Amino acid sequence: MHEFRIIDTTLREGEQFARAQFDSDDKVAIAHALDAFGVDYVELTSPSASPWSRRDFERVARLGLRARVLAHVRCLDGEVQEAVDAGAQGVGLYLATSPVLREASHGRSIQQVMEAMAAPIERALRAGLEVRFSAEDAFRTPEGDLLAVCRAAAALGVHRVGLADTVGVATPCEVHRRVELIRAAIELPIGFHGHNDTGCAVANAYEAVAAGATHVDVSILGIGERVGITPLGAFLARMLTVDGEQVAARYQLDQLFDIERLVARILGIDVPFNNCVTGETAYSHKAGPHLKAMLANPNSYEAIPPQSFCLRRRLIVGSHLTGRHAVAERAISLGLAFDARQILAITRHIKELADHRDLGDEQIDALLRNWVPT
Repeated sequence: MHEFRIIDTTLREGEQFARAQFDSDDKVAIAHALDAFGVDYVELTSPSASPWSRRDFERVARLGLRARVLAHVRCLDGEVQEAVDAGAQGVGLYLATSPVLREASHGRSIQQVMEAMAAPIERALRAGLEVRFSAEDAFRTPEGDLLAVCRAAAALGVHRVGLADTVGVATPCEVHRRVELIRAAIELPIGFHGHNDTGCAVANAYEAVAAGATHVDVSILGIGERVGITPLGAFLARMLTVDGEQVAARYQLDQLFDIERLVARILGIDVPFNNCVTGETAYSHKAGPHLKAMLANPNSYEAIPPQSFCLRRRLIVGSHLTGRHAVAERAISLGLAFDARQILAITRHIKELADHRDLGDEQIDALLRNWVPT
């Protein structure tokens, strides 16, 4: 898998999450956390969006982050200039290219789209900014139109083109095919921005990279418009199984848990129990056969070891699904010795008790310590 770059857009796309309301200090804390984690870019809302957006952008731009600070702006000269004045190091320009979104948003033809992008791109390039032009709703855009727009952007000198799955309609196969199509047509880096409306954001981002995309938009916990976009943690979990050395070398994975809790706390939401890697139950194992295999080889039921993220696994012994191997191992960890017949008896007893409610670790330990062999 070739090298990719992460554009974290928690402070732009994430602001479009229905329950998001970041104040200035929140944005600074999140930007610092993302920078320490190692993301390559931090994208913020356009400084033109509001007076507070402008002030917050300037504050983040002055932090001296290692990550490059980007502004997401419309294809308007004035918005590009305001991004320059606010201290942006790059801009992400965009225009709708699909028939449905062109009609609903700006009313331009494809030819007019190509004409409209020229002046803002040229202004941004003259200012020395890194420039990306994205085709909004790229996967509902006819291929011929998409190719024409990307070729026009390349001819204008942009540093990167972006393909946005704006409504999460693309399939992984379609993403792979279209990225390959654009890659064959122009010699520029390609970015992918994928929404999760149909649950394919992570798979789509993976296929984009597999097909040659060089940049992927993500956000913490996937927050964004509607149900959001590709989550940072889930995307890196996917990539870790493909190229673990690259991911582990470039990103401080042990900080992911805290970054997600930081953003969740600011938003007043919970991290989902089944969140990739860092969810409460992500490394919980319960069924007897699973417990037996995990005791023999943790790789048996874990694609990614919890140590990669400085987390710990949990083997749930006190359930009606438990097995004798797990019970025996728990006893050994307490310095207790039982023969095979005793372990079977203890296991049956635990199952009977747990038929009504799972037993906690303390209850299991007390039961083992107080067990009277018969």
